Amino acid sequence: EVQLVDSGGGLVQPGGSLRLSCAASGFTFSATAMSWVRQAPGKGLEWVSSTGSYSSGTYYADSVKGRFTISTDNAKNTLYLQINSLKSEDTAVYYCAKSAWELGPYDYWSQGTQVTVAS
Repeated sequence: EVQLVDSGGGLVQPGGSLRLSCAASGFTFSATAMSWVRQAPGKGLEWVSSTGSYSSGTYYADSVKGRFTISTDNAKNTLYLQINSLKSEDTAVYYCAKSAWELGPYDYWSQGTQVTVAS
């Protein structure tokens, strides 16, 4: 059974940092493209970042480029998102998502972790 369990969200002041984690199980993590997607209050889903299978590449939305870093620990089957220089507009529920195939649609999602940026 595929499971994605994320954690690490919280309340942080503008300019602060957080590291989100997504523990994966039930599939070959290193061979799978993974992504972070967020949903701000009252808005739709926004793609944030992706990493290709076998760490083949990393990709970022323009809105987070230079501030967010996606990474994986294949020994721990865990996906991370390091978030720096947080802004109020980063307030959202963050989800990790598993791609069904490389650059393909998402077939599994985590439960989401809330990130709130406020002073």
